[in-house]
Amino acid sequence: MGRSLKIGAGLLLASGLAVFAAWATSPDPRGNPASFEDTPLVPAIAPLDEAVTLAVYRDAEGRAATLLVTGFAGESVTGVDLRQFGGERTGDPLRDFASLPPDRIESAGLGALPSETLEMADLLPAAPGGEQHIGTGTNFPEHAEEANSSSVFQFPKFGAATPARTTVTARPGILLDYEVELCVRFDRDIATIEDFDEATKGVFLCGDFTDRNALVELADPDNLDSGYGFSDAKSGPGAYPSGPFVVVPRDWSGFVDRLRMTTAVNGDPRQDARGGEMTLDFRKLARRALSDMDDARFFYHGDFVRLAPDQRIARDMTLMSGTSEGVIFTPPTRADMIEGTLAYLGAGGPFSGTGLVDTIKRHFIAGELASGQFLKPGDRVTHGSNWLGTIVVEVVE
Repeated sequence: MGRSLKIGAGLLLASGLAVFAAWATSPDPRGNPASFEDTPLVPAIAPLDEAVTLAVYRDAEGRAATLLVTGFAGESVTGVDLRQFGGERTGDPLRDFASLPPDRIESAGLGALPSETLEMADLLPAAPGGEQHIGTGTNFPEHAEEANSSSVFQFPKFGAATPARTTVTARPGILLDYEVELCVRFDRDIATIEDFDEATKGVFLCGDFTDRNALVELADPDNLDSGYGFSDAKSGPGAYPSGPFVVVPRDWSGFVDRLRMTTAVNGDPRQDARGGEMTLDFRKLARRALSDMDDARFFYHGDFVRLAPDQRIARDMTLMSGTSEGVIFTPPTRADMIEGTLAYLGAGGPFSGTGLVDTIKRHFIAGELASGQFLKPGDRVTHGSNWLGTIVVEVVE
């Protein structure tokens, strides 16, 4: 009997030491590291022979008007109203632009036209005005590795876009995370890939704020394309800031490849990537989206919805690129699993009234909140680009 007790005690001690070693040697990441280009980002207006830069504002009568942007400095934007070129005023910058002959805008004649100066805060969102958009996950290889994802996936994102100078609310108890993305809008509905090829495309900078609690609680980490978690985590007021400029490239694919997008939080660099790093370009993203519109398989607010309501990328929808490496959120580590399991056992295990997985999730979220690394009131998130302007978001209570 004594020998059996000794063996049992030895096994128990060995198990305890193994668990302690697994806990003690587990990594404790605080955000995801990112690589950064050696050259500082210098925001500018794209050369007119490569792309036309537009901005939307309200004229004296309160109508949406389109400005051909010729320059900006600090918070001031200078340009020429498209009506000076004979353009229409439709309320849609891409349709205003498309109403002009292809060679109507030339740099040589710009100086002779009356210009306007506006404040960045006066510009309307570069995004279209719809309430449902197509989000993209793990479309940059390094971010896919961060998220332990093996493929690109898409999901519906709900909520109207906010302008380039805006706020986002940090709700108590929520792990609020940032993402910088490239976005595309169209001058027509996209029901086929031929529609995509023929459409006038406007590229703009955008952000994607995420409620990481919802992802932890709802998403399937082994199948991120399950349709669960992402729509709830990435929708709602303030979750979709858009840049100040809509840029129409002459060669959209090559232009997007060269686009640079960055994130800084309180001046601290967090993200830095080029459009050419995307696993799927926007044409391939459009094709994928169009092939996944039949089934209402995406869970949002307790119901199932389609990727797009009318089985097309509507003119008032955005197609989003996904983000690059450098977000705050990291999946639960071995230590998180061990601590959550011990908390479950300490609460009575199966008699606690809460399942093991739910206990681990709650313990993980509490630990991440305590770390203080997620966005909080007083933070400033700045998304930058070489040719798409900047977004500045103040995090408020």
